[in-house]
Amino acid sequence: MAYPRRLLSEGEDVIKEFRPHWRMLAIPLGWTILAIAVVAAIWMFTDGLVGWILTAIVTALWLKVGLWSVVNWFFTLYIITNERLITRRGVISRSGLEIPLENINDIKFSQNVLERVLRSGDLLIESAGEMGQSRFSDIPEPEDFQALIYRVREERAAQLSGGGGPPDATTKLERLARLHREGALTDEEFEAKKQELLGEI
Repeated sequence: MAYPRRLLSEGEDVIKEFRPHWRMLAIPLGWTILAIAVVAAIWMFTDGLVGWILTAIVTALWLKVGLWSVVNWFFTLYIITNERLITRRGVISRSGLEIPLENINDIKFSQNVLERVLRSGDLLIESAGEMGQSRFSDIPEPEDFQALIYRVREERAAQLSGGGGPPDATTKLERLARLHREGALTDEEFEAKKQELLGEI
């Protein structure tokens, strides 16, 4: 589920968007395996109405602690554009956070031992205004994302100080190529964005 392009302002482009780290799916997967094992045991030792009742109970518990966690993961998005940093989460009731890049003062990342091995972590972003501090949890490659935010923020500051209008497609392609060379974008992300921008020329 990509971030709706209709919500972008004129001249605004998505640089990178992603979901929380895949390790967040490990616990739901564990609950799924356990639920399957319990249901199998139920039907080995019981049958009839008792078996169906116990199976229904296990299924209801799995829906809450297993499937719902996967759904929440799928509907959580982190987005950075050339103007702002965005989070979106929630299935039925949605919530979000938007931080203009020019308001970001400092970014700190933290990792415990397991997160370092799995290349995930948290970002604590300090910004001007009422937001103060905002935590972005379970970010894949948090150091790389931290560096990407700094680079895009510097470009945003240069654009605002220069008083120029929105960058044209050629300027966007040049910026995209530089981010790709610096390793901020994968080959797949670079090619997808490049094709999108070429359509604007």
